[in-house]
This record gives sequence, C-alpha cells and structure tokens, in this order.
Amino acid sequence: MNSLTLRSPAKLNLYLKVVNKRPDGFHNLKTIFERIDLHDDIRLVRNASGKISISCNHPHVPNGPKNLVYKTALLLKNDFGVRDGVHMTIHKRIPVAAGLAGGSSNAATVLQGLNKLWNLKLSRDQLVEYARKIGSDVAFFLYDCSWALGTGRGDVIQRLNVRAKLWHVLVVPRVKMLTPRVYRALNLKLTNSSDDVNILTRYLVKNDVQKVGSLLCNDLERPIVHLKPNLLKIKKKLQAMNVAGVAFSGSGPSLFSVVGSKNQADKIKAALKRRYSQIFVVKTY
Repeated sequence: MNSLTLRSPAKLNLYLKVVNKRPDGFHNLKTIFERIDLHDDIRLVRNASGKISISCNHPHVPNGPKNLVYKTALLLKNDFGVRDGVHMTIHKRIPVAAGLAGGSSNAATVLQGLNKLWNLKLSRDQLVEYARKIGSDVAFFLYDCSWALGTGRGDVIQRLNVRAKLWHVLVVPRVKMLTPRVYRALNLKLTNSSDDVNILTRYLVKNDVQKVGSLLCNDLERPIVHLKPNLLKIKKKLQAMNVAGVAFSGSGPSLFSVVGSKNQADKIKAALKRRYSQIFVVKTY
C-alpha cells in the first residue's frame, strides 16, 4: 500500500464543563463530543525520500512543523525508525481555529493512516497514547463513534450508547479565537456549579431535541463573549429563529443551533447566508 485517502470529521461540544485547573497548566473537563459530517479529506502518499511534507488548499494552514499532522508523522517516524517519507495533502472544509477540532481530527486521521501505510500494527490503545501527546481533542476521533463523553483534558474517552442524529445550523464568524487566551480569561469561581451531563445524555438517548437544546452548556462562553462581545449578537439572532438551543463549540468562535429537521436548518441558513459567509447545515456523523 503506497497511498490512502481518508475522511477527517469535525466535532461539536454539546456540553463542556471546566472542572478545575491541573498542575500541568491544562484544565480537567467533562464534555460531550458529537462527530459531525463537516469534514476534511487527507491523502497520504508514501515515498522513498524519507521526508515529511504537507500541502493544503487553505492559506492559513502551516505546511511545516507547526502543523499537528507534521508533529504526528515525525513522532511515529522517529519512534519506529521508519525510513520512508510521506506527503500529506489536506483538503480543508472545516474552518480553521473555530472550536471544531479540525487540526486535532487531521492529526487523528494521520495517526490511523500512517499506522496502515507504514504497517506499524499499533492497537487503538497505543494510538490513543500518541494522541494524548499531540493534543487534547485528538483521542476522540480514534474511537469511530458519533457520541462520546470526554474527561481528563478531554482525552479520556467513553463511548456513549446514543443513536440520535441531530441537525444543526453552524455559524463560524471570521474572527480569531485563540484557545489559550480563552482559558486564561476563564474565572472558575464564576462558572455554574451544576452538572447536567447525565441528564443531557438521557435526553440524547431519547432523541428529545427540545430537551437536548435546553441543556446545552459551555463554561467557556463567558470568556469567549468577554473577549469578543459581538459574538453574543449572533447567538441571540440564532435563538430568535425558533431553535431548540444555541451554544458555542469548544473555545469558539463557532456557534451552533439544535434544530428539529434538515428543512428547518435549510430555512435558517437561507435567512442568514447574506449576513454570514461561513454558515453550514450539518448533522451527526
């Protein structure tokens, strides 16, 4: 096998609770991940040059060591003494730095792809250990599931037995939101102390769209809005469109609404597309 083309999906966080700050400077979280059908495509081509190279259709995606897929390939190459090189072509559809884990998903996809291409024969547990070295959201994408509970840094994954397929309108404002800055602006003393993750999971199991929408939670909303107050206007505009609920995904700036059907989602997109250039209708994948 000399080449592979793989799908690299995005995620939403229907629930994100920041539990506390860890000694290593990161935060312990409790989050519900939803994999969605918005995705990048990654093509891996093995070669004899021994070099790692990247090309991408998005001008803001780095093509060197700052890219997580480069870091991923280099880790595996060094640890296993791989002589072959690889060229990675990333076709981006997932907006960059948007709280949708596009970079983390790309890294997970490359982990799985190079495991096959370089015949490393690593188990999922071994791949997860590499994922934790690369980034907090990477592990989720190794489990090939639509829904999961993430704890620890978000890298301890438990599959959720949920069959619900939700529709969303996803709005991605063209503003830069850096995750470290959002966490620095977080005041844990001010966050809501309630923990409704089990209640939300039960309503997901029942596929109760209205209840799910009413229980969306993201502790990072306060610092996101503090840093970019205009984002609150977008949230209010979505809330006014008869949706079940609206929340930020991850550290933002993306906002998503929970809606009852594709038809409703399409109508909302049509009403908003003149105002927002990055608006998507997405569903659970």
